Amino acid sequence: MAEYSPMMQKYLETKEQYKDCILFYRLGDFYEMFFDDAILASRELEITLTGKDCGQEERAPMAGVPHHAAEMYIAKLVAKGYKVAICEQLEDPKETKGIVKRGVIKVITPGTVVESNMLEERKNNYIMSIFKSGIYFGISVCDLSTGEFYSTEIKDNNNFPLLLDEIARYTPSELVINSMMADSTEEINKIKERFENTYITKFNDKFFTKQVENLQSRYIIQDNNGKKIENVEEKIFAISSIHALIEYIEQTQKTSLEHINKIVIYQLSRYMSLDINARRNLEITEKLRDKSKKGTLLWVLDKTSTSMGGRALRRWLNDPLVDVLEINKRLNAVKELKDNIMLRGDIIDNLKKVYDIERLAGKMAYGNANARDMVTLKNSLLKLPELKRCLQNCKSDLLNDLFENLDELQDIYALIDSAIIDDPPMTIKDGGIIKLGYDDEIDKLKTAQTEGKNWLIQLELEEREKTGIKNLKIGFNKVFGYFIEVTKSYLNQVPDRYIRKQTLTNAERYVTEELKNLENQILGAEEKVVDLEYNAFVKIREEISKNIRRLQKTSEVISTLDVLTSFAEVAEDLNYCMPEVNSSGVLDIKNGRHPVIEKILGPGSFVENDTYLDKQDNRMAIITGPNMAGKSTYMRQVALITLMAQVRKFCSS
Repeated sequence: MAEYSPMMQKYLETKEQYKDCILFYRLGDFYEMFFDDAILASRELEITLTGKDCGQEERAPMAGVPHHAAEMYIAKLVAKGYKVAICEQLEDPKETKGIVKRGVIKVITPGTVVESNMLEERKNNYIMSIFKSGIYFGISVCDLSTGEFYSTEIKDNNNFPLLLDEIARYTPSELVINSMMADSTEEINKIKERFENTYITKFNDKFFTKQVENLQSRYIIQDNNGKKIENVEEKIFAISSIHALIEYIEQTQKTSLEHINKIVIYQLSRYMSLDINARRNLEITEKLRDKSKKGTLLWVLDKTSTSMGGRALRRWLNDPLVDVLEINKRLNAVKELKDNIMLRGDIIDNLKKVYDIERLAGKMAYGNANARDMVTLKNSLLKLPELKRCLQNCKSDLLNDLFENLDELQDIYALIDSAIIDDPPMTIKDGGIIKLGYDDEIDKLKTAQTEGKNWLIQLELEEREKTGIKNLKIGFNKVFGYFIEVTKSYLNQVPDRYIRKQTLTNAERYVTEELKNLENQILGAEEKVVDLEYNAFVKIREEISKNIRRLQKTSEVISTLDVLTSFAEVAEDLNYCMPEVNSSGVLDIKNGRHPVIEKILGPGSFVENDTYLDKQDNRMAIITGPNMAGKSTYMRQVALITLMAQVRKFCSS
């Protein structure tokens, strides 16, 4: 059997290392796929399947996509649950003899997507690792686009149902599991049945390690309340899942992840217990039938102004608190915002002009932020001083805390404002992104470019005068560079010092020594300034990356303020009242309304209901009535009102 061609041998070597991925193999201006990958991609992406000579009798099946449009095709594949490995050219083909060196620079999986156009703005994209040891579980969850990282342990008598509840809490796009979990066929089948869109990856057990030292040196490890955890080494199940998730992310992303700097190891008892069936049937964040947002509790309550706030609201609804002091602290903040219309209006006006600082910070640390991202960040930071001024006279404890913790980040604003032009291009490698006055060397080269154009205009005028050729003009193209063009009716006036460059149908093109010298100066300046601008931009991005924790802290403050303001706005619009939350064990609802049905029907259409339950003689209520009389609606109404109260939200009662 004949050997494969040298190029195809290199391809097969790379594919062997990434068997579970569709390999995008860069060849010139295209990413090509071969063999089974090509057949699969042509079907899933609806692109043409062709063939390529590969040294064998039969041509290798081949399908390709343009490199500039690859992101769109990758997004489609990832959305369908595939992994994509990007194999890039690591050398300049113009400067390389033989086969260009290539290597995989990134693996994109459903849980590791960070590209903005592949993510929902108001929803986190989580990846979860599960470490099973006997009957116990350690789980870790991360949103790579924001840097959030959570972990917990499940050590109870009812462990697997609790694991399902935690998966339902985060609805991760991808699970990374150890071999014991993978071998638990019955449990895995239940996970696949309940979470059919979640991709599952079995990961090598050696990465589920219990070492603590390197974690403590790299990350801030704290509990739910923000306090440093002293006995981390005792949480062996959580630590094992943390190690595996970090290793998996690093293996796929192949870059530093500075924005992942804090790990929160939380206790399950901190949140209201909501099992997977309760989450589905109450339709808190998505409809049971079609997974849409409309018709859910989230749909009713979401008046957030920012993407950060939208994601935070979703988390709050999934994680109702049980700490009475913390709940009332949030309720008092909502009350102040509801009662002070001017304050609420000013905050909303400013929040509407704040973009997704959380994900922009992630892009800075990730190294894929462009100049437009920086301008977007700058415009967001511009609103922070005014936002802080809005909070300076607030009375509630929580709003005071937000005022104290809101970093205005004006040093970062000033850096971007002084360096990046207001309307930069999409790419960062073609120049035209750095302002004049930021870098002396760049200024000199840009001046040379500007003066060079003036030199060309002057030279064109001089040559017309010297030769008497009135329509003589100086032009440029990428093949020949600068040239003097003379129509054929004036060829008898062309001087001997002109050197013929190109013949056209109606004209001749020439160069002169003077024009060659100008070309060297102008094009040399253009090439050099592009490199200098790119290097300057990278340094600015690295400088911003050093302040990732500050950006993340500010985004957390803004998202919290956004959710509280949204709650206050909804409470005002829908006539919700402030609940009294205590630890008495009494549930006393007067004139309760189902929040979703009331919004669908309109104000005044829903018949109000009372509810009274306690831990003594009224632990149970019997509801009777014919089919479709509203029994289920009443039960869901009580559950949703209780949940809203513990999420720190005013209630429909």
